[in-house]
Amino acid sequence: MIKVSETAKQKVVTLMTEEGFDANTDFVRVGVKSGGCSGLSYELKFDKTASDTDKVFEDNAVRIIVDKKSFLYLVGTTLEYSGGLNGKGFVFNNPNAQRTCGCGESFSL
Repeated sequence: MIKVSETAKQKVVTLMTEEGFDANTDFVRVGVKSGGCSGLSYELKFDKTASDTDKVFEDNAVRIIVDKKSFLYLVGTTLEYSGGLNGKGFVFNNPNAQRTCGCGESFSL
């Protein structure tokens, strides 16, 4: 399961609306790909459909889809949003990550 903080929810809904997506019916796709300074990096985008092999979750009224491979790396992760002058944007608090880079966009197990 992937959790979504209240601040992340508010930002997701705003961005989805700005980009022509409907937060009530469309999804936030969360994934992991090879790359980044720590070996793996996070992917975050909006999607209108889930495939048969996707895991589908809903937390804090945000519909999330994750492909099966990425799910193994993301179990227990909380998506948060940090704004303000020193904010980084969306932040993944991943209990599975052994090491993260300084920017927080990549990790290793």
